Amino acid sequence: MSRKAGPLAFTLSRCGILSALSVLLYQLEFPVVAFYRLDLSTLPAILAGFAMGPGPAAAIVLVKNLAHLPVTGTAGIGELADTLASCAYVLTASLLYRRSRTRRGALAAMAAGTAAMTVSGVLVNYFLLIPAYQAVMGLTAEAIIGMGQTACSAVNSLPALMLYITAPFNLLKGAALSAAAWLLYKRASPLLHSHPGRRA
Repeated sequence: MSRKAGPLAFTLSRCGILSALSVLLYQLEFPVVAFYRLDLSTLPAILAGFAMGPGPAAAIVLVKNLAHLPVTGTAGIGELADTLASCAYVLTASLLYRRSRTRRGALAAMAAGTAAMTVSGVLVNYFLLIPAYQAVMGLTAEAIIGMGQTACSAVNSLPALMLYITAPFNLLKGAALSAAAWLLYKRASPLLHSHPGRRA
């Protein structure tokens, strides 16, 4: 029984450490365009997905956003959107990486994850985030479009906002996360994979 508990306990400890790191990174966000801010809080979940699979990766994303709820400025709407978009990335990337654990496989997995984040980001914003902001926070479509126009004059409708701002932002975020994961994963891999009692 202790042999089974050892690896499980180590997996839980890795998830706990990566979740804490994700929570900390969530506090470091930078304004990019309109009302979108860039952060790298999904990075620990990507590393977890590559090392441990999609389940721990999704769990870290969920823990990060639940921990952020007490200080949210979006009535939980932004956290829900981040959960969906981040899970789209980490689930896609980790599942694909399991099929091909090579450098080329990792690049393909992260490219697919970025594409999934971009598509899901557009869908989540258009069908969930913006209607929720209108209903909960009283923002009108005109006000939201106006915020987009301050960054891009071509934004004259909600679909245009998705095309010219939301999609490029999520593409940028996915690319930044992929670059950071590419630089860190091999360095962190020994810590993420090895555990006491594991045979070489």
